[in-house]
Amino acid sequence: MYGQIEELELDVQKENILLEPEGKNTLPAICFGMREIKKIHGSSTVGIFSSDHILDIDAMKTIAGAVKLTDHNLVTFGIVPESPHTGYGYIKPGRALDVGYEVSEFKEKPGPDGARRYVENGYLWNSGMFLFGTGLFISELRLHAPQLWDEFFNSDRDINDVYHNIPAISVDYGLMEKSGHVAVVRLDNKWGDLGNFEAMYAEFDKDELGNVVYNCVDASIDSRRNLIFSSKNKAVSLVDVDDMVVVDTRDALLVCPRSSSQKVKDVVSRLKEQGDERADIHQTVYRPWGTYTVLESSGKHKIKNIRVMPGKRLSLQLHKHRSEHWVVVKGRACVEVDGEQRCLGEGESTYISAGVKHRLFNPWKEVLEIIEVQLGEYVGEDDIERFDDEYGRA
Repeated sequence: MYGQIEELELDVQKENILLEPEGKNTLPAICFGMREIKKIHGSSTVGIFSSDHILDIDAMKTIAGAVKLTDHNLVTFGIVPESPHTGYGYIKPGRALDVGYEVSEFKEKPGPDGARRYVENGYLWNSGMFLFGTGLFISELRLHAPQLWDEFFNSDRDINDVYHNIPAISVDYGLMEKSGHVAVVRLDNKWGDLGNFEAMYAEFDKDELGNVVYNCVDASIDSRRNLIFSSKNKAVSLVDVDDMVVVDTRDALLVCPRSSSQKVKDVVSRLKEQGDERADIHQTVYRPWGTYTVLESSGKHKIKNIRVMPGKRLSLQLHKHRSEHWVVVKGRACVEVDGEQRCLGEGESTYISAGVKHRLFNPWKEVLEIIEVQLGEYVGEDDIERFDDEYGRA
């Protein structure tokens, strides 16, 4: 994640970044943030926004105007529907307030008939964006989710222990749908949730046939309103195909109607059930020290391109089931193998046997790039034992 921030050239203080030990849905993540904000700033109004949402300036002005509600309400924002949509939950506005409305009821994602009925009756899309005052949030959490209140706000437990003890639960189900102090503010502004390929298609520029083509060379014939993503300079041809999503990456291929793009999460769930690590680990993985990209993999071998940023180093570690062979392709590497240190230049290499403690680091001002070849009976990412790690993972 730190590597992604650096890649975007954003200046974010690391102490303002909270890393969850594991994903437990939205309510624990919000509790974690609210706890740390309260420690630093005391009573505050906190905005909760998903990273894949698009908002314009007018929407942000409307959100800022809703701060006055947070003393007595947990505030959510409802999007005025452009059309019936089965990919969003819905909110029914109730009694009008000075700003916004009391929430009459929440509705889960409906089928097509339900979506049409909700839109006809003035329901709003549930945006998943919130404004919470720390005081009201904590008191409502204590009332409706006492286990989470106890773990986050009534103990000094380590965050790893907290996450081990709590259930995975959404903020809607765990708090918003149970509280009697919830208001909704209408947003009739530019808003987009890029949580699926259909939403991404709506945001991108289209060619004369309505196709969105990213990164690759489009060689399609008589095909319209498709979203196509593939490797740089790779020629992709769709013939007599309309309204489809084609996403082609090095380790996975997705083909589906645009209208079914919400089902990608079901694909991820199936991969997880099958124990496929691609459900959790992308081909290029960001680490606090840089990135690695898997170039080739089988049950008994894996080849990676590893990039270590200037001044960074990996943990002191060992692997029980695999050996590793490192070859420097760019920059200079410092390596520690079984307590001995040496430096390697471009074209030089070193070998680490299974069970041997080792470390890679880059004390210089240029990026280090190596090729790592793993060989063994098992080459999964969980075959690692850390002994010293400046990023707190040991």
